[in-house]
Parts: sequence; structure tokens; C-alpha cells
Amino acid sequence: MGRLISGGLAVVLASLALSAAAASPAAAQGPAAPPGLEAAPPAAQSPGALLTTSCGNAVAAPVALPPPGSPPFVWILEPCFPRQGNASTVESETYMYWIKLLPSQPSQGVFRPFNEATEQTMLSDFRALWNTNFLEDLSIEVTDYEFPNGTVGKIVTYNMEERQRVKIVDYQGSKQIDRTKIDEKLRERNVELRLDSFLDESVVRRVEGVLRSFMTEKGFTNAEVTHTITPVAGGPKLVNVTFNVSEGPKIKIREIDFVGNEAISDSRLQRRLKENKPKGIISFITGSGTFKEAEYEADVERVVEYYQTHGYVRARVGQPELKTLENTKDGKTRWIQLRIPVTEGARYRVGELSFAGNTLVKSEGLRPFYQLEKGEWYNRKKLEDGRKKSQEIYGGAGYMEFTAFPDLSFSDDPTVEDNLAAQIPEFLRAPPEAAAAKPIPVADITMRIEEGSQYFVNRITFTGNTTTRDNVIRREMRLLEGNVFSTEALKFSVRRLNQLGYFKNIEGNDKDMKVDKTPGKTNTVDVTLKLEEQNRNQLTFGAGVSQYEGIFGQLAFQTSNFMGRGESLTLSMTAGDRSQNYQLGFTEPFLFDRNITGGFDIYKRSLQYIGYYTQKSTGGNMVFGFPVANFSRMFFNYSYETTSIGDLNEALIDQSCLLRPTGCSVISSVGDLSQLTPTQVDVLRRNPFVYDSLLVGQGGSRTISKIVPQFVHNTVDNPIFPSTGRRLTASIDLATLLGGNTNFIKPRVEGIMFFKHTAKTSFGFRAQAEYISPVGDSGCIVIPPATTCVPALPIFERLFLGGEYSVRGFDIRSIGPTVPGSPIVLGGNKSLLFNAEYMFSIRSQVRLVAFYDAGQVRDFGERFVWMEDLTRTLPIVPPIVDPFATSHLIDPNAPTTRTETLGTVSAFKTSTGVELRFFMPVLNVPFRLIYAWNPQRAGVLDNNLQPAKDKVFRFAVGTTF
Repeated sequence: MGRLISGGLAVVLASLALSAAAASPAAAQGPAAPPGLEAAPPAAQSPGALLTTSCGNAVAAPVALPPPGSPPFVWILEPCFPRQGNASTVESETYMYWIKLLPSQPSQGVFRPFNEATEQTMLSDFRALWNTNFLEDLSIEVTDYEFPNGTVGKIVTYNMEERQRVKIVDYQGSKQIDRTKIDEKLRERNVELRLDSFLDESVVRRVEGVLRSFMTEKGFTNAEVTHTITPVAGGPKLVNVTFNVSEGPKIKIREIDFVGNEAISDSRLQRRLKENKPKGIISFITGSGTFKEAEYEADVERVVEYYQTHGYVRARVGQPELKTLENTKDGKTRWIQLRIPVTEGARYRVGELSFAGNTLVKSEGLRPFYQLEKGEWYNRKKLEDGRKKSQEIYGGAGYMEFTAFPDLSFSDDPTVEDNLAAQIPEFLRAPPEAAAAKPIPVADITMRIEEGSQYFVNRITFTGNTTTRDNVIRREMRLLEGNVFSTEALKFSVRRLNQLGYFKNIEGNDKDMKVDKTPGKTNTVDVTLKLEEQNRNQLTFGAGVSQYEGIFGQLAFQTSNFMGRGESLTLSMTAGDRSQNYQLGFTEPFLFDRNITGGFDIYKRSLQYIGYYTQKSTGGNMVFGFPVANFSRMFFNYSYETTSIGDLNEALIDQSCLLRPTGCSVISSVGDLSQLTPTQVDVLRRNPFVYDSLLVGQGGSRTISKIVPQFVHNTVDNPIFPSTGRRLTASIDLATLLGGNTNFIKPRVEGIMFFKHTAKTSFGFRAQAEYISPVGDSGCIVIPPATTCVPALPIFERLFLGGEYSVRGFDIRSIGPTVPGSPIVLGGNKSLLFNAEYMFSIRSQVRLVAFYDAGQVRDFGERFVWMEDLTRTLPIVPPIVDPFATSHLIDPNAPTTRTETLGTVSAFKTSTGVELRFFMPVLNVPFRLIYAWNPQRAGVLDNNLQPAKDKVFRFAVGTTF
């Protein structure tokens, strides 16, 4: 008799008679039996197979047998895969690990009896194998074999059929399918269909659901998703899972009709919709115009919120009706009218506002947060703002489970008397009186509050900081272990960590930040911040050609997180035919383990401005800073710098050289008047405005020693791709002390603000004003024969605008007052700059930026204006002189140029356009591709002294502000 244990754990009895005649008649002498055992008969010791098992395996007779009359024993144990060619996809050792039944060992005289305990072991093996989830079917079969001496050997076969294993996953039928986005959707819903995993039909159905949802978001509401499973060559049970997507027509919204609305117009309600909107001009950017069924409920909630913000507390929006307007000929698009039913209800005024359930904060303390006054129209937004402020107060004190919701009581609800009167038959009711004007209904509000318990911080853990040291992170935290768990301190800490720029932006959701109650402790929580290191090291080396540097070689290392300590280190060396730059800088943000900033910077630079001059500088800076408030710091910077000017373009002095056949020459040395030609000295004396700016008569160099106090308030959420926050900066350069020979003051104020518009868009604004004025003995200079006192400032301290970091569409240093009698920009003493950006997040590291820039630079004695005269300078042609005359009436000091006014133009120079900004993690800087249009450019020349172009394309590195 044998037992068959099936996949359903049913036990079926079966019999199988195998006679001894099945044995091979050939005899062979086998090894001697162990003492006390009976050797197998010669017929059983033949070299041929004794029998073939159900798995198709040939089995020889055992070396020895138990004595006659012994109970049945477990002879053979074999795993078998009959339905898949007796080949398994899982290693046999894995299955043998779960099988606890052991066969006999005749060669060692070990015979394991087959009894009730054996059957229990087999049942246990069955459960263990089935629970692995490797198998689709499983049965255990027992076959008897009677040996010549009368003993019975049991052959136990584990018949298994494995589940199919996924080898390939494919998506077909739609161009809308993006594997990367599908994988993201699957991860969001915790659906995993991995290659080389066992096929699970429930998982396949869930994937189909994700695909349908994905297609619905794309506008294919009628999309059908099916799947096919086909075998794959190369092994048993390997399959290809193919998802077939039939798109159907794409549902496009041509118009929206709100039905039932009277108080609020269709256009106002339509502006509340975010995802389901008719197709517009910028639909290719916003994606509007497509019906997204999955987002309809969110849009409905926005409409209801708008109604309730305007007093319609009981407003409701129903399910939409899709009215087909047109199907395209190819059947791929269906244009519809979206009809949305609206029930407005009455408009309510605010009655009494009270609080219930609050014990920690008195009602008088909560009432100021709710800016709702009795008698005004009900406003859901004000109510929600008050709830959020209340939650901040409670959360800051450790009551993280605080909840509050409004309980409304309406004055127009039917009373008990009204309900009883409604039950009286109509023929018994008194005649109705003349209808009186209905009063405006009132809504009494009771804020039901559940304060919860106060929680404390047990442990704060950081994960993912493989480079940045723990103490660098902890010193930015305002949430401390052992203290009250303050939700506001946690938000504050996350913002400070994001400002460091060491990590990818911490969003503050459950993925990046977890707050779990501590097991085994009451009223305590564990906080875990998941960090992802962002490369803050820049190692640059190489060579190239640039407009300003010429041919150059560069080797530089810069980091804002040196060795994970949060220190900034800069080592830079650049050498070229137009520029040289050698720099060493170091900043410690927590000097002596205190919240004090200390650092230094030493440098030697040389830069040739083609067509202008060459500037050489050597100097250093020291900085000291300390906090004065949250997100606010005060800095004191001392710098000492020696700067010289050389290689002047003669056009800086006299424009008439531009008309010479040989052009303008280069004045290599301007250190002393004696080193200039008499003609150049005469021209300079006629242009005292540039005399001191070009350092003539002062050895060609200036020494500037200055102290710069600076106040910075910075709440910007991210230094690379900001979306919220503001940065306010005020500083003043005081170059009046400590050995410098150039005395001036230069105040500067800047305000930068970012506002989040939608989940993927934000606004950015910058306003900047700067001024410079000489002081003391260097206040002005008079150069004979002129009698006018001219402000004395070196050209490198004057103010300019233009370039990718101010007004984007113009060349660098191209906006500003020019040298009298020359088109060369000398710079001014005051400037205004405005920038506006609207940023679209395309991907996590890519932004599309629409921008508008405007700037103006004025000089001493000039005011900021809206309009200015457009002029041009022309040379004066000298009169023809009689060479034989004994005297001439030509003044040698007469001007050689004249100014002609052409008209009136905008004083603000503007630029607008688009910019593609993408982050390069390897180089740790954002790259920028800029296309700019310059509508107000009249009077501005580029660096080649040609009129500024109306449209330009530029490449830059970094951010504008």
C-alpha cells in the first residue's frame, strides 16, 4: 500500500504491486553484508537496474537488506519534477533543506523504519515546501518494493511543479508608455514585478491597474490593458510577461460648462481647476486640455473650497458628464464638453466662534489665530489658517497628535417644531401667512479640539551621511534628544540642513523623515532623517580657449564640505595668455566649536579686458561672522589689495583714434605722465574725467584697505534650485582706514525672494541698489588747465551692469556711463538692478526659467530716470590752414569731438527670454543655456564696440541670484 499526499493536503490511498520478477535475472556477486545483516540476493546484485522510479531514475539493489521479517524501511527519497522535464529552476539543495525526511543507509547498516512518525515528517515537509511559495503543485507519493527476503522498501517521491519565473517584462501597444515613469508609479504603490521572480497573478493584476491609471492620467480614459504569458527558451518555467495597452481615443477638453451655478461665474470656477482645464496657449508646457479622471476629485475639492471661502458652506459639486463634441478622423482624439453639476446652497455669515476640548491653551489664546469676525461672510480659508496656527502652537510644545475640526450649526436648519408641523396633513394646516423676507442664515462654529499627549525626543538618527560627520549635522539641528518633540523645531532644522547644500533636498515627507513612537516607552518618539549625500567637491583640471582668458590651463579644487567637516576650501591655479589666477581660501563655519565663522583668502590675479585694459591684483581677505537671530548672521570682512592698470586702449582717452587707418594703439604703461607721449598727455589733460580712473600719475596702481560689515538674513530653502524663502543682504565697503591710498564708501543692499506657485513652479525676484562715493583727500581731482573738480575713483571700483549674473542679454560691463568723447564704458557711481524669474521644474535637476532683467547705471551728478537722451560722438574735422600764413587762429586745446543727440530712449536696459538650467553632479554646479531678447538696448555697445544685438544665445555656469 502507498500514500499519496496531494497539493490540497488530502491523503489518498493507492496500491502498487511490484513483483520480485521485475528484478533483473542477471546475478553478480556484490560486497559482503555488514555483520548481522543479510546480503542482497544475487539477482538483486546484478549490474543492471533493479527498477525505474516514477521520476525515470534507474535504481540498483541496496548493498544489504534488513533481516527477514523486519518492518518496512525508507529505501529511496527523491525530489521529482515530472511536468517540467525533471529540471528545476531552483537549486536542488534548496529543496533538500526543507525536506527533513531521511532515507536509509544500507552500506552503513542504517535502516530507518517507515511508520506513523515518518508520515508526520512527510506532512511537515509538505507544509514547509508549500510555504516557500516556489511551487504551483506538490504531491508526495509512496511506492512499496518487496525484496526476495520479504522485507519492504519504501520509495518516497516528492512530485513538485514550480511556479513560472519571470524572465522578461514588456509593454506594448502605446507610445505613451515610459518604462522609467511606470517603474516610478509601481514603486509609489509598492508593486514589484522583478525579473527572475516567481510569477504572481495578483501582482500582474495590480500592474494592469497601475497602467490603466497611468493611461487615464495621459487622457486615455477608455484605455484597455491585458497581459499575455508566453514561455521563454533557455530553461523550464521561464516566461515572458507582456502587457498590451489599447489606448482608445484620447479625451480632450474643448470647453467646460458648470450647471447650477448662479452666484459665481463659470470663468471664476474654471480658474479653480488645476488638472482638468480646456486646452490653452501654453498647454504644451502645462499639459492642460486632457481629461484626467483620477484628478477630478482633487479639482472638485478646489471648487468646493472656493465656494466655502466665499460663504457657501454647503456647496456641492457632482460627477461630471462627458458630452462628445467631435471625434477626429483617425479616431485617436475625442473632443468633449465637460459638464459639471453644482449645488451652491445659501450663503452664510459667521455667528458665534467657540472652542471645545482645549485644556492647555485657553480659548482667549486661540481666538486671535482665527481672523473671523461675527457678521462677516463665512471663510473656510481663514478657518483653516487659524487651525494651522493652532497646530503650530501645540506642535511646538510637543503635542504632535493635535487635531481640530469645525463643527457647524446652521440657523436655517429645521427645528423640532418644523419637523412636527411637516407631519400634519395639508388639509389641517392653517392658511399660510404672507411670506416675509428671509433673514441671511448664520453658521455658528465650534472648533472641536483633541490635544493628545505631549511627546519627548528619545533618539535622533541620521542615515545616508557617508561623508558628512554626525556632529556637522547635529549642530544645525534645533531639535534635541531628551527635549520636547517640537514639530516647529524639526521644520526649522530641516530648512537649515537644506541650506547647507551637502545633501539632496529633504522634502520633509515620510520618505525623508520618520517620526516613530519609541517601543516600550510612553510619550517618546524616535526621529530618523534619511539623507542622500550630494557632491560638494569640485576638482577641475584641463585646458581650453575662452573669450576672456584666451588659451589657458587650469587646476582647481573647491569644496564646501572638506573631509565631511563642513569647512570650505579653495585651491585654484589658472594660467593663460590673457589671465592668471592663483588663490587659496579656507573658511571654518564653526570656529572653536562655536557658531562663529572664520576664514581667509589670499590671491594673485591678472585679467586682460580685450579692448579696454589689463588689471592686476594681489591681496587677501579675512572674515569673521556670528549669528544675530534665526537665519541671520553678521559678518566683518577685512581686505587688503594692490591693483594696477596697464595695456590701455587708446580709445579710452581719445575716440579720434578709431578713425585712423591704423586704428587705436595700446598704451603699455600709464604709471607716470613722463612715460606718455606729448600727444597722449595733451589728450588726457582734455579728459580729466578719466585721469584718475586709469591711475595715471600714481605709479599705475592703487592700494585699497577696507573693512566690510555685512548683514545677511537667509531663509532660502536650497542654494542650487530654490523655491521658497528670502535672502536680504546689506553691506558697506569702508575703504578709509589702515594704510590704503584710495578712500571711498560703497553701500549695497539686495533683496531676493522666492515664492512657490505650484508643486513644480515658483517665482524668484531680486532687487539691488549700489552706490559708491570717494571720501577724504581723494574726493576729487583737478587737472590743469581744467578747473572742474572731478570725483576720483579707479575704474575697477566703478559700477557696471551686464552679463549672465545681472542683465543677461548684454555683454559683461557693457551697461554704464562712457568716457567723455569715447564709446568705452567707464562705469558710474550708482546702479539699480531688477531680476524676475518663473521656474518650471522639468526633472529633479533640470529647470526651465523664463526671466526678465532690467538695470540702470548713473554717474556723479546724474539722477535715475525713466528716459534719457541717445547721443553719439563724432570727430571734429580741423579746418584747412594756409601753410604760408604767418599766424594761425587754431586753439591746440580745442575739443576733437562733438556730441549729437539722436533722440530719447529708455534709461533702463532690459532683457527677457528663457533659460535651461541643469545641475551637473560631477562638477557640482548648475549649467545654463540662455536665449535672450534685448528690447531696450539703444546706446549700449558690446565688448567689440558694436551695437548690442537684439537676440543672443549664451552659455554660463552658476545662478543669476
